[in-house]
Amino acid sequence: MPSIIDETVFSEPSGRRFAALQFCGALFFSGLYLYVVAVENSPVGNWPLFVAAASGLSGIAESLPKSRRQAAGLLRLTAIFVLCCLLAAIFFAPELVTG
Repeated sequence: MPSIIDETVFSEPSGRRFAALQFCGALFFSGLYLYVVAVENSPVGNWPLFVAAASGLSGIAESLPKSRRQAAGLLRLTAIFVLCCLLAAIFFAPELVTG
């Protein structure tokens, strides 16, 4: 019996619509970071970069062809790892995340 992780992480990519949504999220968080740093001249921290990277990796995973299940799963796991690193940084080095 396959596990739920195998069914969700290593499933077929969802397609271009979900990938476009993920890429829009990555652009939003990148734009947020650039706006606050460049225009407002205020330290926002690095958390938008973590979220943008994870969202971009997920978008790449969803834009792959249906036959590339393992590559999509690896990209999804990498995105989860990036978000877990963000959580670890919040607990162990909050000054790196908050600015």
